Amino acid sequence: MLPRRCPSTAQARQSRALIIVNTDFCCSAGDVVLGARRGAKREAEKLSKALSELNYKVKLMHNSTAKEMEDLYQQECSREHGDFFVSIISSHGEEGAVFGSDCKPLQLSRIFQILSPQNCPVLTERPKVFFIQACRGGALDQGVFLETDSGQPEPCSFSEYLRIPPNTAVMFACSPGYGAFLNPSGSSFLQALLRALDGEERSLALGRLATRLNGDVALRFQARGTFEGCKQMPCFVTNLPREVFPFSAMSESHRLLPCPALQGGPEEEERQPGCKKSQAM
Repeated sequence: MLPRRCPSTAQARQSRALIIVNTDFCCSAGDVVLGARRGAKREAEKLSKALSELNYKVKLMHNSTAKEMEDLYQQECSREHGDFFVSIISSHGEEGAVFGSDCKPLQLSRIFQILSPQNCPVLTERPKVFFIQACRGGALDQGVFLETDSGQPEPCSFSEYLRIPPNTAVMFACSPGYGAFLNPSGSSFLQALLRALDGEERSLALGRLATRLNGDVALRFQARGTFEGCKQMPCFVTNLPREVFPFSAMSESHRLLPCPALQGGPEEEERQPGCKKSQAM
C-alpha cells in the first residue's frame, strides 16, 4: 500500500467528485419494480472516503430520482473545480441510461450534454472521468467466445460513445448489452476500483489504470448460485487527447504524456417513502 501524501499548498482548488448511488426504487404508484441493491451504499461510502483521502472534495448522494441526478450535474457547472472532475454512478441501468430511484431512466447522453463545453465552460479544459456500475442489457457473459457466420449482428452502440464531451473518459462495469453483477459485499467493478485507489495502481495514468481494472474484474470475478460461472468484462471509452493521472498521490496532474487513441469495446438521500413490494420482480 502506498503512503498517503499531503496535497500541495500551491494547489488553489480541490478536484471534485460526485458519487450517486441508488439502492431502493419506487415508481410513482409506490410499487417496487426494480430490486433493492444490497451492498451498494456501503461500497459508495468507501469510495467517498478513498477519494477524500486523495484530496478530492466529494459529494455523495443516496437514492436520487432521475431529475435530481440531472440537477446534480447541472450544479457542477457553477462550482469551482480543480484539475479533475470524477463521477461514479451506481444504480440499475440499461444501454445508454441509468435509473433514478423513481425508476425513471436518465440518458447518459443527457449527462454528457450538460457537461459539454457549450453548457459547462468551467469543465471544458478539465479531464472528466466517469465510472458507471449499472447493467447495459440482460445478456450474461459465459466467459467463452463463439464465432458464427450466420445470424444478425448485435446492434452497435458506438454512436452513443460519440456523444461524450471532449476531455472525457467513461468506464462501464460491463460491455454493451450485458449485465453488471452486484452482491451484498459490493460489485466486482467498484471493488476493483477501491483496491486500485488504495494501492500502487492509483499512481498510473488513467488508460493503464483502466487496463488493470479490466484484468482484475475479468480474472477475479465469477458468479455463483443462479448465474454460476458467468463472467464480467468492463469497457473503457475515452476521447482524452493525452494521458492523465487523476488519482496520483504525487499530484502529477500536470505530467501529461502523448496518448494513443483508445476505444471501448444484472445491474446523500434517504430511501423513498411509501414503497410497497411488487408481486412480480
